[in-house]
Amino acid sequence: MGIRIREVDAGFSLESILQRAKQDLNDTLSLVRPILEEVRTRGDEAVRDFTLKFDKLEPSSFYHPVPDWKGTADPELVAALEKAKENISIFHKAQMPSDLDVQVSGNSLGIRYTPIESVTVYAPGGKALYPSTILMGVIPAKIAGVKHIQIVTPPQKEGIPDGLFAAAKIAGADAIVTAGGAQGIAAASYGTKSIPRSEFVIGPGNKFVTAAKILLSGQGVIGIDSPAGPSEVLVIADDSANPNWVAADLLSQAEHGEDSAAILCTDSMGFAKKVAAEIDLALKERPKRADIKKASIENESWILVFPNLDSCVDFSNLYAPEHLEIQTKNYKELFRKIKHAGSVFLGPYSPVAMGDYISGTNHILPTAGGSRIFSSLGVMTFLKRVTYQEVTRDSLEKLYPYVKVLSEFEGLDEEHGNSVKVRLPKREV
Repeated sequence: MGIRIREVDAGFSLESILQRAKQDLNDTLSLVRPILEEVRTRGDEAVRDFTLKFDKLEPSSFYHPVPDWKGTADPELVAALEKAKENISIFHKAQMPSDLDVQVSGNSLGIRYTPIESVTVYAPGGKALYPSTILMGVIPAKIAGVKHIQIVTPPQKEGIPDGLFAAAKIAGADAIVTAGGAQGIAAASYGTKSIPRSEFVIGPGNKFVTAAKILLSGQGVIGIDSPAGPSEVLVIADDSANPNWVAADLLSQAEHGEDSAAILCTDSMGFAKKVAAEIDLALKERPKRADIKKASIENESWILVFPNLDSCVDFSNLYAPEHLEIQTKNYKELFRKIKHAGSVFLGPYSPVAMGDYISGTNHILPTAGGSRIFSSLGVMTFLKRVTYQEVTRDSLEKLYPYVKVLSEFEGLDEEHGNSVKVRLPKREV
């Protein structure tokens, strides 16, 4: 069947594409609610029961302090993780804000930034293991000053892989918790006898993880980064781009899962057909995870041919992709017109995989149009703004008349207004 190619004109509706990964979680939410309640009331026992039910495993323990790990990992993997840490650290340290102090009407007003105290980083472990996600979640939290950081990940039959322990140690995590899915999120959110409670939970996961994060954050139990759906990429390319490279970039996203979306927006039908042919060829030549890639390409992915590149940009801003690549002759000019995207990859030598692993930006990103209101994960994700004010006596006297008018209008003058009035010199009363 192959990827679908459509020329975008007045007769073609883009609405179904725009709605793509905005999955209806109603059924999933109803399934997850009792899991959360069981973990809240029964703790470790419930986590153990659900782990046996869903993962078919019975871990002897859930909480594994990273400093206790005495194993060794592949030296090449360690070197790659160390280099990734170096780049991620440089980029994220540059994000640390400075405290603010400003004079307003004679008063000292300001902002102090203080970190969240405890964080859980969810690292998926179903169809693939993601030590890179451990780096992406833990390093910014450490830079922000978070005191306790634990990784929650599904248990593996052979135990925790040394590669995950190595990533956790390099990133600076305190522990790995082997409890996946909704039960893992619940355990980290409520806390159990063996699993410490976290105030904030971040990281991608399946629909059950997403549903658990939504429910628990809605109840005020935890804070979260953003609800996450299936992974996605949108590529804007003209006929100056290499069709083989663009096809590879679309397939690298399709490789994540059957529900991943890979979209090419171009102004050239000839280029569109070349990319489609490269995708067909690649699916035959690179069979690993072929069923997953094929399902994503045929069911969730598109090549859209627009009248011009500005129309491609307009669609991208509506779609608000998790990942956006711009491979055109004028990619810097087009980038200035982009308003909504999780992370943007500019020019022919910036595939998404560079950001996934090594460039230094963060790969924990909003999906399903979430980049219209959410940002990529960063140091600011883990910092709170504490505002302060130090009001002088002179300023209090000068500003009281305005407080009087406003508090009377709101019907709060008896106490709000009075709390200022009682501080005035007697001659002003």
